[in-house]
Amino acid sequence: MENKYSNKPFVMVIFGATGDLAHHKLIPALFSLFKQGKLPKKFIIVGFARREMSQFEYRESFEQFYGKEHWDEFSSHLYYLRGDFSNIEYYHELLDILNGFDKETKIFTPKFLYLATPPQNYNDILDNIEKSNLPIQGGEENKKKVRVVVEKPFGKDLKTAGDLEKRLSHIFEEEQIFRVDHYLAKETVQNMITFRFANGIFEPVWNKNYIDHVQITFSEKQGIGTRGKFFDGVGILRDVGQNHIMQLIAAVAMDQPKSFEKEAIRDERFKVIDSLRPIKPAEVSKFTVRGQYEGYLNEADVDKKSNTGTFNALKLFVDTDRFKGVPFYVRAGKHMPSSTVYISIVFIQTCHILFKEFGCPEIGNVLTIKIQPDEGISMRVIAKKPGDKVTLGNVNMKFTYEEEFGEKLRNAYEKILLDIFSGDQLLFNRTDELHSSWEFITKILKGWEIQSASGKWKMPKYKKETWGPKESFDLIENDGRKWLDY
Repeated sequence: MENKYSNKPFVMVIFGATGDLAHHKLIPALFSLFKQGKLPKKFIIVGFARREMSQFEYRESFEQFYGKEHWDEFSSHLYYLRGDFSNIEYYHELLDILNGFDKETKIFTPKFLYLATPPQNYNDILDNIEKSNLPIQGGEENKKKVRVVVEKPFGKDLKTAGDLEKRLSHIFEEEQIFRVDHYLAKETVQNMITFRFANGIFEPVWNKNYIDHVQITFSEKQGIGTRGKFFDGVGILRDVGQNHIMQLIAAVAMDQPKSFEKEAIRDERFKVIDSLRPIKPAEVSKFTVRGQYEGYLNEADVDKKSNTGTFNALKLFVDTDRFKGVPFYVRAGKHMPSSTVYISIVFIQTCHILFKEFGCPEIGNVLTIKIQPDEGISMRVIAKKPGDKVTLGNVNMKFTYEEEFGEKLRNAYEKILLDIFSGDQLLFNRTDELHSSWEFITKILKGWEIQSASGKWKMPKYKKETWGPKESFDLIENDGRKWLDY
């Protein structure tokens, strides 16, 4: 989509401008868009953070771009405001910067307020945004040009997520709120809609009559690194389960939207998440697995008695007409053998009686959507092996987007920023989606609290560079199925 603000000045304020998100995602994505000619001639990016540094030092902190073509030109648009998120005086100073830019451009420029901080700072920032009257500085006619961008996690459970939503909706209208889940901006996730509904060979078999089960793997090779304080209070289920994985499930299970308009697609995503069969607290031992990699308790800023999971596996069901009774097996973890994200749709094995005597493969047709790395799609089919005898085997037909279309896929944060600029909310979470996902996740969290408090349960451990604890294999193998690795 063309950025309708591409030729118009804008201001982006990044709260938490010295953090990892700003340094490794936002500024690199903005710099890339600048080099592609996707940003206007006049814009400013105001970094707001607590760290003591000058404007020059802030620009110099992006060492990865030293000497890069166009960096000096781009960095001239970077400003830095050192301030305390809880002190209203700094927000008045911020307003002086924004109003000064409006006077220079002689228009009310769109304002994008990006909360790139840990969630515990949100209340202070939102309170002072409201108290400073920043959202209505341009008058009612310009109010909708002020947008707020919030990064996941959106709360820690159903209550805290609800409190955050109330706070946001008190200050902003829904069309001004952009809740970022960068997995929705992954090219392959978006292309699943096209792949499913534009190709007539898949839609007729995309249901419980032909699909045996679905697997989703979200693995990270690295551990928690320096994020111990944050991660130990969150865990892998909140970190990627409540958001990324929910969106992957919705992409697989949604029905065909009435149109390609944003609300039609978001309606279908919501219906899937709202149709997830609840896992009651008493059922967590049957449908969920937690695990910790060995050495986690020795990581910096981690409670030595922590029961926070660095690995989770779930068995869940989407109770819609299309998928009722089809199990979804989901696993996510840190310190896995590789960093990879993929969805495998495993079809019912229907190897014809004609081939029984020759030995049908244990698993027949599998459609795999690879989200990262090497985004693409593969299809496993059964074929006869060359030779005089009839011997059957599996063959993979596959493609990657980069190889097929000859260009590197756009970075997810570049897509996110362009959509924020244009006001397109298709790839952002809606309030009802968040509520339903947290309702589902909170029941599991409550079950785990009870499980841990019982004194009869012990956190399963797993070695680094493995696919999690034994219990995660039992979860799927007890149903006569196996995890698929790629």
